[in-house]
Amino acid sequence: MTIADVALRAGVSTATAGRVLGGYGYTSKENKEKVRLSAKALGYRPNALARSLITGKTKTIGVVAGDIQSPFYASILRGIADVARAQGFGVLLTNSDELLERELEAVQLLLEKQIDGLIIAPCDTSGSRHLHAAAASGCPIVQIDRRVSGLPADSVTLDNRGAASESVAQLLKAGHRRIGIVAELERWEFGDIETFIDRVIEGSIDPASLFPSWQRLFGYLEAHRAAAICIDRSLIVRVGTYSVTAARSATMELLSRANRPTALFTADGLMSAVAMDAITSLNLQIPSDLSLICFDDLDWMSFLKPGITAIAQPLTEMGEAAARLILARIGGEDGEEQHQVLKHRLALRGSVSVPQDEMV
Repeated sequence: MTIADVALRAGVSTATAGRVLGGYGYTSKENKEKVRLSAKALGYRPNALARSLITGKTKTIGVVAGDIQSPFYASILRGIADVARAQGFGVLLTNSDELLERELEAVQLLLEKQIDGLIIAPCDTSGSRHLHAAAASGCPIVQIDRRVSGLPADSVTLDNRGAASESVAQLLKAGHRRIGIVAELERWEFGDIETFIDRVIEGSIDPASLFPSWQRLFGYLEAHRAAAICIDRSLIVRVGTYSVTAARSATMELLSRANRPTALFTADGLMSAVAMDAITSLNLQIPSDLSLICFDDLDWMSFLKPGITAIAQPLTEMGEAAARLILARIGGEDGEEQHQVLKHRLALRGSVSVPQDEMV
């Protein structure tokens, strides 16, 4: 069925039927009703490509996720899809694998598909010239999980710094003074861990533009400083990559020391899974031998006995918020950039106790 068939049955011109079915221009209420009834009776389906040529809109949102297999992104994508579908928008999903070259390819592909807006978890928070170019071309962009420094685009992120600080403060309150942290800490352009710690102490780092794992380390340091506890830099493990093998090796080394930490804070889901593997391999008992708090509340953490205390991120809400922001921009909303920072929830379970030396 074509628009001409719908127009003939409705008794209106093809142009009138086109305006009604395409959702543009003015048409009387009477003719709108005639066209809609005619289209329904004939089972007419609009040609999205033809409509996009007329309106300049494809009713699609492009999404670039870091890893579509990750539960982290699955929950965010659910939130995006639910809000988009409710507004009649489709979602085109691509994957970067946290590699900049793949992100470049994904963004180029989506722009070629004439998406109306882009939601992205950027790999590079300091440069990202391709995103600056996309924004300059008029493509609305919403960043999730991370923010590119200086990019004129909205964002939805988590208070990583606050979440980590609260968690480490829980361990300090329980009496722990040797708290290890295992984190990916892959991207920071200004040097090594020592330089980062020094700059945090001197107050010369803006945490807003840091990659999430560095924000979490920032919170770890902040909690120690707030409690006036000396920071043992040897307890900070920088894995340097999202690698199970590298993370396991580094965690095993940390927990095998004669003066191993009495508590451990893991900075993401992968590090948490690897830490549990290492803890089991070393026959350490939680929480008597080692207290543990993990970033990201994964299903298995509530199945264990005792359960694992974890930071729960509002991931579906993050996706929903990102979708609402991008749809507002697509709809023509102007104004200053919006940077929404969502709050976490600390799921308290049974993995934290007083250190053994305090119980003697």
